[in-house]
Amino acid sequence: MAINLDAVRKESEPVVFEYSEKDVILYALGIGASNEDIDFVYEKNLKVYPTFAVIPAFPTMAWAITKTQVNLAMLLHAGQKITVYREIPTKGKLTTVARITNIYDKVKSALIVVDAETKDESGTSLFNNTASLFIRGAGGFGGDRGSSTTENKPPEGKEPDFHDELVTLKDQNLIYRLSGDTNPLHVDPEFAKLAGFDRPILHGLCTFGFVGRSILRSLCDNDTRTLKSFDVRFTGIVFPGDTIIVEGWKVNSKRYVIQAKTQGGGEVISATAGLK
Repeated sequence: MAINLDAVRKESEPVVFEYSEKDVILYALGIGASNEDIDFVYEKNLKVYPTFAVIPAFPTMAWAITKTQVNLAMLLHAGQKITVYREIPTKGKLTTVARITNIYDKVKSALIVVDAETKDESGTSLFNNTASLFIRGAGGFGGDRGSSTTENKPPEGKEPDFHDELVTLKDQNLIYRLSGDTNPLHVDPEFAKLAGFDRPILHGLCTFGFVGRSILRSLCDNDTRTLKSFDVRFTGIVFPGDTIIVEGWKVNSKRYVIQAKTQGGGEVISATAGLK
């Protein structure tokens, strides 16, 4: 099925997301939080990881996939950016409106860009998401190829300003999917093989959360008010049970270049983090 190019500039209906402290804690567990991260898993003084921002907006990705009529088995999450304006409440009702801003022709594949703004009940903007969805085999339709991807390379010859290692559980995918991403790619072995993988892979947004958690504890002393933005390119895959090694290089007082790889040395994330 050809990609639906008429979906460009289409806007979703408002998507309401109502959640409780249990949802916040479940998300934290899904991205590897433990007893060492007590403020994120215990309701007494509960904090919300800034990367939770992807959860209320996630249904709009499903809307964009439906609107563009793409084959789910050919979809890979290419990138995700969050911009956080204020601390995310531990419970409440949020509303997200998304827009398909572009569909780029990458010759053999297509790249769909979806922007989503999320507001609280008073209408105040809390955060924005920009998702980039890579659809294999959907290119060649003669459209705009878009700009070249900017590589987030660390300063040459400089040692990282922080190094962190996080171990994912062999069942990490089963926990994370309970926060809303039920794509069978991450749980069904037969579907994973159809998509070209030997076994289910970890959700890109789960890896996103792991790395975001590392940044928060390594650079922000777990102060959720400090992380302003997190702009990620997914450059490789993580399997449940892998170790994610995160390193960061200071560009200036408010910006870091971030790279993450697995224990085998393969890069999985290239990113920048913006601090307040």
